[in-house]
Amino acid sequence: MTEGENGILTLFKNAYSIVLLIISIVLITGLIFTKQTALSSKTNPVVAFILLWVTVLWLSTVEGSQASLVGLSSVDKELYKESHSITYKITSITNKGDNLDRYLLGRQLMVVFLIFLINFCGDPIENATLWGLPGWFIDIFLDIGFAMILFTCMVGQLNTQVNASLYMIDYVNNYFALFTFWVAMCIECTGILHICYAVKMIIIAIAAKTFKSKEEPRGRCASLFFWFRVFLSFSLVVFCFFVTFAALFEGKTEVWKGVPHVVAILMFFTLLTIVGLLEGMQIAFFAVAKLHESERGVSSSKFAKLTCDLLYNQRDGLNLPAFMIGRQLCVVSCYFVIAHFTTQKLEQGDTNVLNFPDMVQAFLDTGLCGALVTTVIGSVSWQLVADAFPFAFLSTPFTYIMLRMCLVLEATGICNGAWILAGVHKRLAGFQNDDIHIGTAEERATQKRKDAAARETDLSALTGADGLKSV
Repeated sequence: MTEGENGILTLFKNAYSIVLLIISIVLITGLIFTKQTALSSKTNPVVAFILLWVTVLWLSTVEGSQASLVGLSSVDKELYKESHSITYKITSITNKGDNLDRYLLGRQLMVVFLIFLINFCGDPIENATLWGLPGWFIDIFLDIGFAMILFTCMVGQLNTQVNASLYMIDYVNNYFALFTFWVAMCIECTGILHICYAVKMIIIAIAAKTFKSKEEPRGRCASLFFWFRVFLSFSLVVFCFFVTFAALFEGKTEVWKGVPHVVAILMFFTLLTIVGLLEGMQIAFFAVAKLHESERGVSSSKFAKLTCDLLYNQRDGLNLPAFMIGRQLCVVSCYFVIAHFTTQKLEQGDTNVLNFPDMVQAFLDTGLCGALVTTVIGSVSWQLVADAFPFAFLSTPFTYIMLRMCLVLEATGICNGAWILAGVHKRLAGFQNDDIHIGTAEERATQKRKDAAARETDLSALTGADGLKSV
């Protein structure tokens, strides 16, 4: 960090955040080895402990790789072909055609699945107690899930996002990142989330824009296969959406007592919108991170200028990783509330939702229906749109407001431990700034190795612009 970032207040934030993280890890470990988590209560605690750490470390690679690959999509990959061969292998695929969209789709489902496994390994069972700790302490750290939130955010997400946002080329230059990339691509092939592609097409049509694919038109068989997966994905999402709403209206979710059904639904959509905006902002910020300032649309939009200035020109560029920390806190908080609206809960004597058979209800009780709805509506669809229209996200007042809010959340220091973990990770891995390997955007332009600025610089109808003008 720069001078001024290492004051007494920052050191205090680092210290108390690390203390909270250590407490959280100790509590989760204690629950596992006293067989008071969902998995350890059914199997050997050692298995649950190992699976927890393997899963959270894999999640960290998934989260960091996204930041790197989106950021490198506008950089000439030949610049690092000799020095970073694995990164070159990955970007040779992601920078070709529509493969970046495919990767983002599969990666998001990986995140949902891995977080599900983490929760399964570490979440406490009902009425869990530990070492005679007071009830208020158990309520905050275990019942509310504060320990799992801090552990997952700092170890499994934020520290690698910080490093990947600053050292994009170095971060994915390893075989585990390559393996993770191929897993995400294979997951996308299943078609579970293909409805997101249809959503992207609809939004582009609403914006009165003809968006051309970066690939040749599909043949007849490929088109049939694609739309078949879109139909299956649509059917699954509609089913999950319908079941979630039915549970809300029947009062069979974990929504707090006293909240009217209509208010609960409005809150549900509001939170999904906030999460979606934050997901899209993340993609948009990384998509333009390596572009020259004149190519970020700052001349045509007041809010694009304010956002870019705050994000890239202040605190020596540290506001980008700082946004990632604040964003993650905000997203996790929103997901916690959304979980109350989507997780089904039957009281003693209640019938199953929509009178489904017990086998179907057992599946619904896992929360996977709510997770799928949240992933499609509140995450992937927004990411795909942001990847197509990054400057539209930069040019709205909502983006600037949410950026400010995320920076305020990060300033509280509750997740400052992520900076410490990122620093340790950086030293162990020997990460170096991208500019050392490929030069700055200005230097690359001078050397006639200018970044690809033609990703999509149009402003959507949300900005109030008269028409859409390609740059």
